[in-house]
Amino acid sequence: MMHHHLILRVVTKLLVGTIILFALYVQFHGDFSPGGGFQAGVIMAVAFILYGIVFRLEKVQRVLPPWVVHKLMALGVLIYAGTGILSFFLGYNYLDYGAFSPDHPSHGQHWGILAVEFGVGVTVTGVMISIYYAFAARTPLIDDEAW
Repeated sequence: MMHHHLILRVVTKLLVGTIILFALYVQFHGDFSPGGGFQAGVIMAVAFILYGIVFRLEKVQRVLPPWVVHKLMALGVLIYAGTGILSFFLGYNYLDYGAFSPDHPSHGQHWGILAVEFGVGVTVTGVMISIYYAFAARTPLIDDEAW
């Protein structure tokens, strides 16, 4: 364990929770203001990437193992597609959110958009973290001393 950069490590620990909270705000407030699933997914991934940059790849992979990241990507796509399939099986068009509340289609629109945006957010989080893991795990071509 590295014993230097104490301030950086403490500030990172404080920021990670705040970043995750902001990502959740963007996720669930995205249908009322700018934001949504994609932006929230990137912000959520930033929290884990920052943690990995400061504390090393091995530590962040203990917090969020690569197999979980791969499952997140698939889960997000399933949530997105499942929302459309559910509306299809309820007798409506694919991704017709009115199916979720036939008596009040505007309520169904709200729930459908939240479900689809949640699926997008989960997928984007998984993809961004997976890309970080792939780049961070590669063997460098030049040693640090050569720079």
